[in-house]
Amino acid sequence: MKALRTLLPALLLRSRATALPQARPAGQVILDASESPTKSLGVGHFSEWSRATKKQFLVDWQAGKASEWTIVQGNEGGDMDSMTAALTWAYHLEHSSENTSHPIKAIALLQTPSHALDLRPENKLALDNSQMTPGHEDLLTMDELPEDPETLSRKLKGIVLVDHAEPLRKWSRAKILSIFDHHKDRGTAPDAEPRVFETTASCTTVVARQMLDELEQLDQEYHMPHELLELILGAIAIDSGGLTSGKTTKVDIETAERVLKRSNWREDNLEDVMEELDDELSKAQKDIDHLDLRDLLRRDWKGDLIDTPSPRTPTVSLGFASIPYSMDEQILKTDFAELFDWFAVHAAWTAETGVDISICLNKYKKHYKDGEKEKIREVVLYVRDDVRIDQDQADSLFKVVKDALENNDQGIDLVPWHRADELAPRQMVWTHKSNAGRKVFRPIVEEAVMAWD
Repeated sequence: MKALRTLLPALLLRSRATALPQARPAGQVILDASESPTKSLGVGHFSEWSRATKKQFLVDWQAGKASEWTIVQGNEGGDMDSMTAALTWAYHLEHSSENTSHPIKAIALLQTPSHALDLRPENKLALDNSQMTPGHEDLLTMDELPEDPETLSRKLKGIVLVDHAEPLRKWSRAKILSIFDHHKDRGTAPDAEPRVFETTASCTTVVARQMLDELEQLDQEYHMPHELLELILGAIAIDSGGLTSGKTTKVDIETAERVLKRSNWREDNLEDVMEELDDELSKAQKDIDHLDLRDLLRRDWKGDLIDTPSPRTPTVSLGFASIPYSMDEQILKTDFAELFDWFAVHAAWTAETGVDISICLNKYKKHYKDGEKEKIREVVLYVRDDVRIDQDQADSLFKVVKDALENNDQGIDLVPWHRADELAPRQMVWTHKSNAGRKVFRPIVEEAVMAWD
């Protein structure tokens, strides 16, 4: 096997050699301030396309032409898979239709604020390798939308969901044109086309396969930038453990092979390239020890409004955080390194996001004296009494959700945390040894809330 630990930098340099910025002709006047030589812009077709698309979207919105646009959006967690799938399909929609009588205007939306993007260092590394503009200026993020999604969704041509089975409530008025997901089909938008639900390690696999299938049917293929191809390979690699994890499917392997053959790494071995990409990106993904508790809470945060049968409170706001540290480790990341401060920081974050019910899903490995490690997970439940619900309602809601979690039908044995007797009202922490994560616990909580009266 090749020593790709040293090979990958060389591969990246070789890829970049084809995308060096051209020198500006002597005497050419700089008309756009964004092209100032003092400003470091991304190089290559992918960065140029992404920046130009973002600019045109904002220009058209200002001119009242939002109805001409399709927004491709992933989930609000903003992981590399979601980001790459959205960018890939937006690029494909625009370029596959550019020589037709009905060209499509499409833009990828990262449903995270720009200030939160670097909380996922693997994304930053992948975008840097793809020669995107520093600071992620080429990308459209939630805090850069020119108006709230509830209003914008009514004006758009439509939205495409990737790595996401159904839209957030704030996008519910938008027409759903297509869906690509690798999880459970929830029956959303049955008339969407394409509408693909398939179990794969990466949603990018599903999107890339569809893109390649359609690309190869065109009379003339459009230009596929190597930076995007390499981003696709990285997303598949990190989600599939370099194509070696138990989640890896035949489709992941076949699609990665097809993408590799079009990339600047086409002469290299697929298994070696994917292993190296997984190693480098996974190493970056774990480089988060410097993050404080607030950053950990918002790093992988997903939430939405849930309907209830209660006439007093017809909707409840639910939020989920996923954190790769134990509760004890997180407490040490607060200013006072005390339990009360964990809940103080947590309360400030949930107040900022307007959440009524918060669930934190922690996972870590417990070390034993004999050197073995055991995977442990924790569930933290907290219900606020705030603007939306009063104290009596919060007490009632906490009991309903707590009972649903403890009496789940998934066979998950939740054991009270070792400091559970120190918790305040409407706070609970459990540990468990199952592999259940957000995809298991979220439906349990949502169903409990939807039945709460």
